[in-house]
Amino acid sequence: MTVEKPYVVQPAAGVYAYVQPDGGWCLNNAGWVCDGGQTLLVDTAATERRALALREAVLAAGAPLPRTVVNTHHHGDHTYGNAVFAPALIVGHDNARAEQLAAGHQLELIWPATDFGAIEITAPDLTYGDRLTLHVGETEVRVLHPGVAHTTGDSVVWLPGRRVVFTGDLVFAGGTPFLAMGSLAGSLRALELLRSLDAETVVPGHGPLTDPSAYESTERYLRYVAELAREGREKGLTPLETARGADLGEFAAWRESERLVANLHRAYAELAGEPEGAPLDIMAVLRDMTVMNGGTPILCHA
Repeated sequence: MTVEKPYVVQPAAGVYAYVQPDGGWCLNNAGWVCDGGQTLLVDTAATERRALALREAVLAAGAPLPRTVVNTHHHGDHTYGNAVFAPALIVGHDNARAEQLAAGHQLELIWPATDFGAIEITAPDLTYGDRLTLHVGETEVRVLHPGVAHTTGDSVVWLPGRRVVFTGDLVFAGGTPFLAMGSLAGSLRALELLRSLDAETVVPGHGPLTDPSAYESTERYLRYVAELAREGREKGLTPLETARGADLGEFAAWRESERLVANLHRAYAELAGEPEGAPLDIMAVLRDMTVMNGGTPILCHA
């Protein structure tokens, strides 16, 4: 199998997106803003080796190493490389810090065969509750919390002067959303926030750069999951039974289709009245995804 190399796209002046194909498990996107001799980095990477490659890409673009790193959420593929950029200030939502410290080396537990390298869990030094504005030279960077969505501690990074938005994992371009640690209802509300920004370029958490049309396909998927969950629960089916009998239709070609059962676990919990973002039995969710994956454990591609 040919492994595609990460590549850099410059969607606007001073704005760079770092894309790791094919955007599957552990292959996230990052990016940076550089203006006036300062750099702000959005997210890092899942392994020490990949974080070092990201560091070299920043330097190769002629940007100084970042003073600030914004984490869009706590998951290890977006945060494990934080320590590589020390002594940069790490910024994230209040809940992202708490979630990252609680998760610790969770990815190593899920994927023990993956070489993550020397990972030092480095949580945000500076946290915020609702919104935060940073300035990189003359470039305004708005960091917005959409509420509980992909996780309880998501951040959207919006550059109003450049019409570019880094969505984190609120959007997977060509990939299946993942709601196990967040909320289906909250993810729909987050899409409304993203629409209100009127961005031209969307840098998703995984997959190639896109535009706001990605919000429409994501919403169709989320509403499909909601209806599937309602029907399955009324029939007394488990999330796994509902997922195995589902016709994915237009979403069948999206990466990680096994996430459907994880998303149904979340949707069932919300139908049962559980609070948005309430913890699920993640090991049970992973077991069901393994079944959906033909009995083969899901793989970290980093």
